[in-house]
Amino acid sequence: MIEFSFAFTTALVITGWLLFRLGVNLKTKSFNRKREALQLLFLVNLAVISRIVFHPMATVDGAVQPLIFEAATAWPFRVNLIPFVNLLDYESKRDLLLNIIGNCAMFIPTGILTPVLYRHLDSFKKTVLTGFLISLSIEIIQLPFAVRASDIDDLILNTLGVMAGYSIYALVKKLKARKKASL
Repeated sequence: MIEFSFAFTTALVITGWLLFRLGVNLKTKSFNRKREALQLLFLVNLAVISRIVFHPMATVDGAVQPLIFEAATAWPFRVNLIPFVNLLDYESKRDLLLNIIGNCAMFIPTGILTPVLYRHLDSFKKTVLTGFLISLSIEIIQLPFAVRASDIDDLILNTLGVMAGYSIYALVKKLKARKKASL
């Protein structure tokens, strides 16, 4: 059995991110503070998503539950490929709403930051596809962990969050263009 604590996974992601950004800055021989701040926001967005997805439950003492990989319980994978069937399993409307809103909300920043950071992804289709692929990657990464399940509902709701985020981005961009044209 292998346990991945939240601190370990966070340190791993941050180290990888910093090495990647260092490599990019060394390769381009430039450092743009505004862009790096936006990149940091994107990292924070991914860290929040990671925290919610991979370490969602706290133990009785308030400690974050580790992500556990145990070969004996990894197979068969827990996967739901039928849309909206698990939404009916919630004991209360509050839990249902929390799941729906939470899955959408945590991907709204992805829909905003993706086109801002990556100009070649500055279209609804490309941004939504990118967010979909990030969400799909998360669902695939969850497969071997006994305490997690991959669910098509999460993929749909995460993608709706990306769509909402892109809509906010497009609205702000349009308002800025209108304001600039009126000057």
